[in-house]
Amino acid sequence: MSTPFDVAIVGLGAMGSAAAYQLARRGQRVVGIDRFSPPHGMGSSHGHTRMIREAYYEDPIYVPLVQRAYALWAELERAAGGRTLMIQTGGLMIGSEQSALVTGTLRSAQEHGLPHEVLASTALHRQYPAFSPLDDMVGIRDPRAGILLPEQIISAHLSLAEHHGAQLRRDTVVHGWERTAEGLAIRAGNEVVIARQVVVAAGAWTSSLLGEGVVPLRLERQVIHWFDPLQAPEYFTPKRMPVSMWELPNGNLFYTKPDLGDGVKIGMHHGGLEMTIDSVDRRISETEDALIYDLLRRFVPFAKGHPLDRAVCIYTNTPDRHFVVDRHPEEPDILILSPCSGHGFKFASVLGEVAADLIITGTSSFDLSTFALSRFAS
Repeated sequence: MSTPFDVAIVGLGAMGSAAAYQLARRGQRVVGIDRFSPPHGMGSSHGHTRMIREAYYEDPIYVPLVQRAYALWAELERAAGGRTLMIQTGGLMIGSEQSALVTGTLRSAQEHGLPHEVLASTALHRQYPAFSPLDDMVGIRDPRAGILLPEQIISAHLSLAEHHGAQLRRDTVVHGWERTAEGLAIRAGNEVVIARQVVVAAGAWTSSLLGEGVVPLRLERQVIHWFDPLQAPEYFTPKRMPVSMWELPNGNLFYTKPDLGDGVKIGMHHGGLEMTIDSVDRRISETEDALIYDLLRRFVPFAKGHPLDRAVCIYTNTPDRHFVVDRHPEEPDILILSPCSGHGFKFASVLGEVAADLIITGTSSFDLSTFALSRFAS
């Protein structure tokens, strides 16, 4: 029998590709396995752009993680030969003064001493004419926010992982595993791969691999649209249009990203249809189109030009929408890495590093208690 790998990584999207790179560069014998050929458009790690923001409205606990992520993204750009993988545009979190988006952003900025600026509605529109907020809305400007390029990032992580000796099995379905004297025997396609430890970074396929009772996950279908600006295209360049998140009076959230040459991007953040991994409908309905058209008409009117593209992506949600970074409760050699509830890509670089620390040393310099499986025990 061949020598076991130190680590097998199941799923090579945002988290898995980062973990493969971080483990391989530290000398671990790594095999990465994915049912598709990443980067691909079947899961949660596609869509041309992802947002990164420092003043994190969800919870101040994420700020130290995202600050380390920024450093690692810059490091990845250097390791990838100077490729641009992150674009700093600044960001606006827009809603009423009482909205969870605004209050949460301010809380993180204040607790961590982050640079930020509060803009009233009229000042926001004057400074960023692409946006037309309601009169009672304010915007919190996060100067470090920006854009990540997900497909290029995954390609860079995987290429560098292979450079450091990782073996990758693309288009290979994992059918299960069992413990043997040599380690965990993983049935992957037509072969059995032996590894001493396993990282499950399978996103929407996590429950199908681990079973329904291990992590309480719900899959949510989301739709993304891209538009050619109707007029004033100069308003929508990365230099003039920051990334934005909006909280509407009914509590719903949507986001926009500037035009990088493929159109202005807009999508809802949560509120999508619940489904299973086998029932994802990748067709987009007229009702879904109409919802986005209405948001553009009301809040980003000059962007509502010719529709350029549409796509479906999947959120893999925990009940509290925090991540999962923890050992399997019955198999300590399996690390479950971040079903991330629609807000994880920006953390992929640091969570890859965290996974490598946990696999090699068993510890992390970050407090990961918020991401423990034990919180679901009740």
